[in-house]
Amino acid sequence: MRKLIAGIGGVVLAAMLSQFPEYAQQYTQRLGGAVDELRVITTDFDRAAELGGLSRIEAIDRYNASNDEFLAGRGTSMTATFQRYDRLSTTLTQIQNAGPMERLQSLPAYLDTDIGRRTLESYRPAMPVTVEGVLYAGTGFILGYLVLSALLRLVTLPFKRRDRIRVSRI
Repeated sequence: MRKLIAGIGGVVLAAMLSQFPEYAQQYTQRLGGAVDELRVITTDFDRAAELGGLSRIEAIDRYNASNDEFLAGRGTSMTATFQRYDRLSTTLTQIQNAGPMERLQSLPAYLDTDIGRRTLESYRPAMPVTVEGVLYAGTGFILGYLVLSALLRLVTLPFKRRDRIRVSRI
């Protein structure tokens, strides 16, 4: 019975872990799309600043120095946009250069971002047909089996002692 329950645990964890490569791929696609759109905005702003004879920093300073609340707000907004573009570009590069284990270790960071949450909300499970997916599934099965097997042994340990005591009295 213990092996059956441990096997079920292994299958469940295998199914869960085998989905990570697909989630990571969908996250990377969304991240790449966000970076592409932010690149368009950044390039457009830089081009407009250049046509006005300004650098990006000078253009932002001009926005921020304005007494017009709307323009000052746009300066703050554009600064945040540039920072987001830099941050997401760096993250995309790191993901694209990471190996399977590095991506798995970064999972909490993926889930903690707006893009990660939206990816999870629209995520659709996929059959793991890549080598990476099969390796994650195999690892999940082994871990699930071992963890559930150990838990079942721990839970049934007091009952085994009682059985030994009864047998020794007879």
